[in-house]
Amino acid sequence: MEEMIKIKKALISVSDKAGVVELAIKLEAMGVELISTGGTLKVLKEAGLQVISVSTFTGAPEIMGGRVKTLHPKIHAGILCRRDNDQDMDQLVQSDYRPIDLVVTNLYPFEQTVARDDSTDDDIIENIDIGGPSMIRAAAKNHRFVTVVVDPSDYSTLISQMEANGGETTLELRRHCAARVFQLSAQYEAAIAGYFAHGKPEIEEGFPSQLKPTFSGRIDLRYGENPHQQAAVYAQDGFAGPSLMKARQFSGKELSFNNYGDLDATLEMVLDFSEPFACVVKHANPCGAAVGATLAQAYQRAYESDPLSAFGSIIGLNRNVDMECARLLHDTPFVECILAPSFDEEAFKLLKKKKARRLLALSDILTGRPMDEVYFRYIRGGTLVQTADDRLIDTSELKVVTKRAPTDEELEALMFGWKIVKHTRSNAIVLAKDGATVGVGMGQTSRVDSGFMAVKRAGERAKGAVMASDAFFPMADGVEVATDAGVTAIIQPGGSKGDEQAIEAADKAGAAMVFTGVRHFRH
Repeated sequence: MEEMIKIKKALISVSDKAGVVELAIKLEAMGVELISTGGTLKVLKEAGLQVISVSTFTGAPEIMGGRVKTLHPKIHAGILCRRDNDQDMDQLVQSDYRPIDLVVTNLYPFEQTVARDDSTDDDIIENIDIGGPSMIRAAAKNHRFVTVVVDPSDYSTLISQMEANGGETTLELRRHCAARVFQLSAQYEAAIAGYFAHGKPEIEEGFPSQLKPTFSGRIDLRYGENPHQQAAVYAQDGFAGPSLMKARQFSGKELSFNNYGDLDATLEMVLDFSEPFACVVKHANPCGAAVGATLAQAYQRAYESDPLSAFGSIIGLNRNVDMECARLLHDTPFVECILAPSFDEEAFKLLKKKKARRLLALSDILTGRPMDEVYFRYIRGGTLVQTADDRLIDTSELKVVTKRAPTDEELEALMFGWKIVKHTRSNAIVLAKDGATVGVGMGQTSRVDSGFMAVKRAGERAKGAVMASDAFFPMADGVEVATDAGVTAIIQPGGSKGDEQAIEAADKAGAAMVFTGVRHFRH
């Protein structure tokens, strides 16, 4: 089986135009002939690129308002022809058709159209893509010879690989891209089926009277939480936000049931940060998290929070992984998974050397957290439903309750700690300093015990650190554990009958304390 395939001709037709001009410029510079349609053609020509219209390529005009343009044998023969099949190639030549080596397509925004308040049934039906799914499925089926890209986050990987290999792509990349196609196709078709079965969701006060979530795209897992349990994972139909089900796994063995749980907790955390951020997650809890001037700096500081707990962890990053960060990651003993928006080609090659380490790319991390999401938690015979814990606060909402107000430096650390404690299992205590955690205590039946745990992990680093608590202190003891260790400022919701005792303890230690009025339980 031929491993490397040179890209000479590319068909580009995208609904999402993000990054497409930059991609086309790189392809043209490598001598790739470009074919395009409709709005994409216009955008590329306006950028000064030499592009052939699909109509010129096929010799047939677009008809029916553009509904019929790529549904032509010259297009599909060019995509589906097997380069090692003499009969295919003879028929291609006899018909004066030519191979198409690269298909870059993303589909009409069906789910986004359904979600719009003002969309009509006609609008929704018109956004059912026909030609796009046909092309990408054909290209994915013939991935031995054709590269297909449906996610703009793959553009940089494609170009890096072509530049490194004289315009050629590897079978490994083509197969990964093909898997992404069929995953996208399954979700897209399920969303359409859901609309035809249930219609557009009705706008109701509060939660709807009936819930009809559907799931598809089953992936069987090796086992569940324990080896004697069977398990599988399904994608929720119509889910439009960032999701692990949209991530691409590039290396390592298949994900386990527990991996999915930890990775989901990791994803929740990275979506809350816009600056370079890294977290180290173990058993769905952060054992380290930090921001930094660079991704490498953020990761180094997150790892140093608790290197012992980091063994066998999940690492989450919210920036493209470059070589500087990749070297640090590569030197980290035993990492289960690394989740990031994307990886530089050289960084990917380095990180792939450890065969057990899974690398996952999810470009949606860069879009941040959508607001007004709804979360489900299944219980025996039913499900709990709640809106996401996406309540944000700024410094103007904080209430200073001690004699001393926090300094600007303490205030910055308090706001960072408040973001992290939200993602830590209750009872949760986070000690932070200079944009990094130094000690985390979680999952205890006593808040005081969580405080002891955080202080023990911080050691000497507790001196000058701040403390974040996900819920109020009912007594002074939790505050005293922190201030005795050298904590200088505290952020907590407030609202306990014991508030005065907690405030008095902080004042006695000369510490600042602020109330948020918001609780962040995470059970």
